[in-house]
Amino acid sequence: MNEITNTDNVPALPGNGHDVDLEQVKRVLEAALLSTPEPLTVQQLKRLFAGEVDADNIRKVLDELRGEWTGRSIELTTVASGWRFRVKPGYQEFIDRISGDKAPRYSRAVLETLAIIAYRQPVTRGDIEDIRGVAVSPPTLNALMERGWVEVVGHRETPGRPALFATTKSFLDDLNLTSLEELPPLEELQAALEPASPGLVAFAADPEPPQQPSDDEPQSPESNEREAHAG
Repeated sequence: MNEITNTDNVPALPGNGHDVDLEQVKRVLEAALLSTPEPLTVQQLKRLFAGEVDADNIRKVLDELRGEWTGRSIELTTVASGWRFRVKPGYQEFIDRISGDKAPRYSRAVLETLAIIAYRQPVTRGDIEDIRGVAVSPPTLNALMERGWVEVVGHRETPGRPALFATTKSFLDDLNLTSLEELPPLEELQAALEPASPGLVAFAADPEPPQQPSDDEPQSPESNEREAHAG
């Protein structure tokens, strides 16, 4: 390794791109990822080295860094938006004891709506109502959009052009996933929501999308959907 130490005893950054000190690259990546709560992409991390380190070397070093942190209470993971460090789930409960932040508690209506959007996307409000068998109140969808888990991705070319909803990268990031293909089987999510509503049970049994969503048909109201979330 060709390390040059400055007066602060910090090795210099890689120089000419041909004789790269990958160990120093690793330490810079580690510092960058530990200093931000948001995931960083490989392209963002490349900017740390002013183009002197290519994407393949960045990925190689990230994989090595992930291995170094194996077995610790913090791990380096990949999510939909990039790479990040996070506290392992088994230790999060201890961190929560000194943190002022509390995870919001969502109603069954919100969670079931999220499940339908995640596994059937893109869907309209009418699709969700057909599956659940009850009306979807505005606060239910608003809670998911305010959380950053759901967004409007377009409009269906049918009368009224209803909005199409889909999940976001933030949704995958919060679940520590890189893609929708990594979502757990719907049965696992259904078990977490027991006792599941008849509409969600039918959805799990029949994964095919509805052929003719009824966006304009009146639905029976559900009182508990007026409280989208609390806390």
